[in-house]
Amino acid sequence: MSTSLVIIPTYNEIENIDSIIGAVFSLPVKFDILIVDDGSPDGTGDQVEVLIKRFPERLFLMKRQQKSGLGTAYIAGFKWALNRDYQYILEMDADFSHPPEKLVELMQTCASEEADVAVGSRYIPGGGVVNWPFVRLLLSKSASVYVQLVTGMRVKDPTAGFVCYSRKVLERIDLDKIRFVGYAFQIEMKYNAFKLGFRIKEIPITFPDRVKGKSKMNILIIREALLGVFKMRFGY
Repeated sequence: MSTSLVIIPTYNEIENIDSIIGAVFSLPVKFDILIVDDGSPDGTGDQVEVLIKRFPERLFLMKRQQKSGLGTAYIAGFKWALNRDYQYILEMDADFSHPPEKLVELMQTCASEEADVAVGSRYIPGGGVVNWPFVRLLLSKSASVYVQLVTGMRVKDPTAGFVCYSRKVLERIDLDKIRFVGYAFQIEMKYNAFKLGFRIKEIPITFPDRVKGKSKMNILIIREALLGVFKMRFGY
């Protein structure tokens, strides 16, 4: 068993699942993978079960009955990891918007004790986005500035979902009290780590728009993130 686990939530990712698992397992550093599938009607979970036969002891599947939100998928994955001996727990999307090769740098940033939380960041020097419409980029950057102003966190990409947590961070955060399930979940996790005094370091990544499959982003997720920051910061 590796000391590092990559958690990949999935819902209708049949077009990407073989490739993303292969990309992670081809890295020079050994990672295990936990797929948390929310009952994908396209057969994503079934395909993972086939792949488990090729990668026993490295690939794992948590099948949930229905789509229950990104945050709850990660919380379930975090608890699964903490019940085992993983020291570094990473979040990653299935659609290649998070470059798999950067997993190594994220993990090593925590393993070298440079930081307790390593964030793959679009908005620091060396990072960026590809093929995003101007309005989407403006909205994303504005939301990041808004989060920094409200929370006081000096994290340039607080909504980022490409993250490595050292085990001690997840052990200290009360996962049962995490309230948000969409992009606000990513902010809430970082904010909890920040309040507990853990060190957060951003690593530059290039973030392309997904090539295959459909984005899960919608206006309700955006609204939850914007309103959630106030609720989180001021406790209501």
